[in-house]
Amino acid sequence: RWLSELHLIDNQLTGTIPSEIGLTYLQELRLFSNQLTGTIPSEIGRLSNLQELHLSSNHLSGTIPTELGILEYLEAALDLSSNNLTGTVPMEL
Repeated sequence: RWLSELHLIDNQLTGTIPSEIGLTYLQELRLFSNQLTGTIPSEIGRLSNLQELHLSSNHLSGTIPTELGILEYLEAALDLSSNNLTGTVPMEL
């Protein structure tokens, strides 16, 4: 649970992003260039130390969770490009 960075880049990971990522101290989550599907879990908003979130180049769908807007340290990078997201960008971001 003391993990601060999780990089699983450019693999062939499939399935959804788990809604319960119990990594309290996580600062960087990089899951880009995989085959992930489903929605972006709103529970990512509970990762209060998160500074970088890279989920680009997957097959994610749905809307961008407004909960990402409560991540006060998420200033370094937020990359959700090259997915199948719909709707508007939350004003909280």
